[in-house]
Amino acid sequence: MNITQTDKAEVFRSLHNRNGIFVIPNPWDAGSAKILASLGFEALATTSAGLAFSLGKPDGEGAVTRTEALRNAGEIAMAVGIPVSADLENGYGHEPEVCAETVFLAAEHGLAGCSIEDNSGNPKDPIYEFDHAVERIKAAVQAARSLPFPFTLTARAENLICGRHDLKDTIKRLEAFADAGADVLFAPGLKTKQEIEAVVRAVAPKPVNVVLGLGQTSMTVGELGELGVKRISIGSALARAAYGAFTQAAQEISKKGTFTFTKETTPYKDFNDLFRK
Repeated sequence: MNITQTDKAEVFRSLHNRNGIFVIPNPWDAGSAKILASLGFEALATTSAGLAFSLGKPDGEGAVTRTEALRNAGEIAMAVGIPVSADLENGYGHEPEVCAETVFLAAEHGLAGCSIEDNSGNPKDPIYEFDHAVERIKAAVQAARSLPFPFTLTARAENLICGRHDLKDTIKRLEAFADAGADVLFAPGLKTKQEIEAVVRAVAPKPVNVVLGLGQTSMTVGELGELGVKRISIGSALARAAYGAFTQAAQEISKKGTFTFTKETTPYKDFNDLFRK
């Protein structure tokens, strides 16, 4: 069966419209995407940090270009038969028209959706001024709505992970993004059930994404579902888990001269068979 981009986009939209919560894990390349798809996940989202680390670059400092991010996202989308949404940071430009252009390019690369955030990339002034942030999302929404399939736009308010612990302003931004037409709302850095419930109530009935793996790992899928969360992502957590295991194995070789880690590795044949499909 040939699964088209429109098919994937419609599946992705339906995941947000149906009852219940779902997990959207974050691969960093085509191989990790195929592994996740084989485990039964229904959709995937790229990770800017996972990509940056795979390129030997830092995340969140403009080191990864839009071309690199879209190429990576497109390769992931091509590798799997399930929807893929891309973490496209701040849209790779300050002006609303650049955000719109980035949405069009995301669609051209086979994606079912993307996220755009209000992080300016300027460490001295990391969050866009409110009205400008809203105009950027309006432009991205307009671009998404002009596409011939239901492209799902996620709008992110970055206060809480940029050192601005202002939940009131974060909620104000999410409400404005929802009013501007964003399909999903996302504020990375929410830490308590009370904060999550406040965000869910504020933007209802729009779906909310919560990220785990930023130090907040105590809540389960079921508990977040009870709070009204629609979607759970995990950012760079899987990439960091993979790189962490890689580092420990390499340290064993370099420091001890032993190779006991190989007893726990997945057999070559298992991966070869998976990637042959």
